[in-house]
Amino acid sequence: MSKVIIISGAGSGFGALSARALADAGNTVYAGIRETKGRNAGRVAEAEQYAEEHGVDLRTVELDVSSQDSVDAGVASIIEEAGHLDVVIHNAGHMVNGPTEAFTPEQLASVYDTNVLSTQRLNRAALPHLREQGSGLLLWVGSTSTRGGTPPYLAPYFAAKAAMDALAVSYAAELARFGIETTIVVPGSFTSGTNHFASAGQPADEQRAAEYEGLYGGMLESVAGRLAEQAPEDADASQVSEEISRIVALPDGRRPFRSHIDPADDGAEVVNAVADRVRAEFLTRIGLEDLLHPASHG
Repeated sequence: MSKVIIISGAGSGFGALSARALADAGNTVYAGIRETKGRNAGRVAEAEQYAEEHGVDLRTVELDVSSQDSVDAGVASIIEEAGHLDVVIHNAGHMVNGPTEAFTPEQLASVYDTNVLSTQRLNRAALPHLREQGSGLLLWVGSTSTRGGTPPYLAPYFAAKAAMDALAVSYAAELARFGIETTIVVPGSFTSGTNHFASAGQPADEQRAAEYEGLYGGMLESVAGRLAEQAPEDADASQVSEEISRIVALPDGRRPFRSHIDPADDGAEVVNAVADRVRAEFLTRIGLEDLLHPASHG
């Protein structure tokens, strides 16, 4: 059945690929993009062209995830235009790299805002509608870095992604009785097909960053290169968008709680399996096993 979907950070990378894959599958997809009439007008035009050429229902919506007013307005416009909302995909994110000490606290707060607080803004705008209808899907695009291999010089991003994952896990239980389902999609290190590494931010304290060069010179290039070496030649970012589309198409109540797409296999799937099992066993032990699956209100 066709669904109405909003996806944040859909101007490029996983977001743009997923928006197109979901539209190709017959859904009405709202690609959330900020500054649609400014610097990202070209991405809006690309989405419109794709929709026309492929005969799919791919739309764009102004969505600055750093602004509650923008997110509220974006979701309200979707409800007014489409009549309802079925799927919320948290994809917006920003990577930074460099020695952790060289980032200011304000920079860490900014990374946290983009990767974590953005999801809270979108949830507060969208969840009242999903709760009222007694159904829906929250799909969170996480990262294997939260529990897998953690190379140096990516700490602010890793910490933010870990926080987002923890938020997603707690939300899953709190929304289950409303009939809202949760899936956490966990991509590994795709060093091509996304703009993560190319658009990554740098530490503001250049002097402290320079003090690390003596012992850690070339670390950024080394990490990116070694991550690329770990992935098989056929690894492609479209594997993530294809998995997201597959999950959305599954029947309500039958979707996986977590799905890994990690060609380099950094070990996160092993650790997450244990953590998710412990969570399920604990909720069952304290008599809250119903929170492990969305209630049916049909």
